Amino acid sequence: MHNIIIISGPSGCGKSTMIHRLLAEFPELNFSVSHTTRPPRPGEVHGRDYYFVDRPVFQKMAKKHEFAEWAEVHGQLYGSSWREIRAKSGKNRTLVLDIDVQGARNIQQQFPETMSIFVIPPSLAELKKRLRKREMKWDPETQRRLQMALNEMRAYESYQYLIVNRDLRSACAELCCLYTAHGLQMSRNEEQIKKMTRGRK
Repeated sequence: MHNIIIISGPSGCGKSTMIHRLLAEFPELNFSVSHTTRPPRPGEVHGRDYYFVDRPVFQKMAKKHEFAEWAEVHGQLYGSSWREIRAKSGKNRTLVLDIDVQGARNIQQQFPETMSIFVIPPSLAELKKRLRKREMKWDPETQRRLQMALNEMRAYESYQYLIVNRDLRSACAELCCLYTAHGLQMSRNEEQIKKMTRGRK
């Protein structure tokens, strides 16, 4: 069984910060480092935040089926490699993926046991505010991101859980609770009780 948690949400919803806090709270979790063709932002590190590659390299990997999922988002390519998934998920290892709704569908089809969480802002007005703060100005590109965010939010029904990020502290607490509950699922612990009922230590 591959232990995988997908966390998705539109730009500006705060999911990246929430994921960082989840990983800090539960050091046993592994983060899936995606490949991307976009340039690194200030403070981002190759191999920690993303594997930054140029478009020809990415396309070559895609042609060789090295990605479990990949998509073009905001004019840049993003993908989760099979190497990351195989190395960081499985028995006693849980992998967290920060991917968009397209990638989430592909992963869910291949790994039906995947846990999926969708994060949204409390309102459209708040989303606009966060995007304006991130982009520093309201231009056609920011407007395009807002429209894409609305399109992504329409896919919420394909996720198991929904977190409304009204307050970052509360949203992070909810995310931690969901992960804890996920680890207590019967399917993940039934082997222990089977041993006990068979009289084994």
